[in-house]
Amino acid sequence: MGPDWGPVVVAVALFILLSPGLLFQIPARTRVIEFGNMYTSGISILVHAVLYFCIYTILIVAVGIHIHANNF
Repeated sequence: MGPDWGPVVVAVALFILLSPGLLFQIPARTRVIEFGNMYTSGISILVHAVLYFCIYTILIVAVGIHIHANNF
């Protein structure tokens, strides 16, 4: 059995998707949520970090995503 690539793939995908300002930003400058504004603030970084941790923990621990690479 090879190494488990599941946590790595999930971490990279979530990092790309939850980067503040890329797809959405919570909280935004003028509203609660803005989409694709490419701006960020300290509080939005904190909110996205908490979201990242929660979603990552749910996917890895509760759902149990595993991708095993077999080396021949």
